[in-house]
Amino acid sequence: MNQNSLPYARSFKELIVYQRQRQFARRVVEVSKSFPRAEAYSLTDQIRRSARSIGGQIAETWAKRDYERYFSSKLTDADGEKNETEHWIETAQDCAYIDATQSAELLGLCEEIGRMLGSMKDHATSFCPTDQLRTRETPDFFTDTADTEN
Repeated sequence: MNQNSLPYARSFKELIVYQRQRQFARRVVEVSKSFPRAEAYSLTDQIRRSARSIGGQIAETWAKRDYERYFSSKLTDADGEKNETEHWIETAQDCAYIDATQSAELLGLCEEIGRMLGSMKDHATSFCPTDQLRTRETPDFFTDTADTEN
């Protein structure tokens, strides 16, 4: 499917990457329920927070679409949260709280989300309105300060 035939998303909730992230975050919560109680306020909290934060960053990214640089910056933040989550998954495996199969599944989902975020960043202009689509203030909405000072 080429870029021009993709449907227009009216909300961040319609983005496939956001939907995948929600599935991923639910899976992280499910898997982390088996972590030892002693990890409740450390590893369990960290992995859940970072996994959920990916979606929060995507939502914030959507709100920054009017400014391509901010849009790209927020995508980078989402990718950073994804990387942090990968770290906690590997830590959980190192501590034998999850097995290699669970780790591979979660890391695979992270990789998929990362590819989508990277593609969004590479194609940021497709998500950001062009100058022709932006609403601009007419001169009537501005005050000439020189006129008001006299």
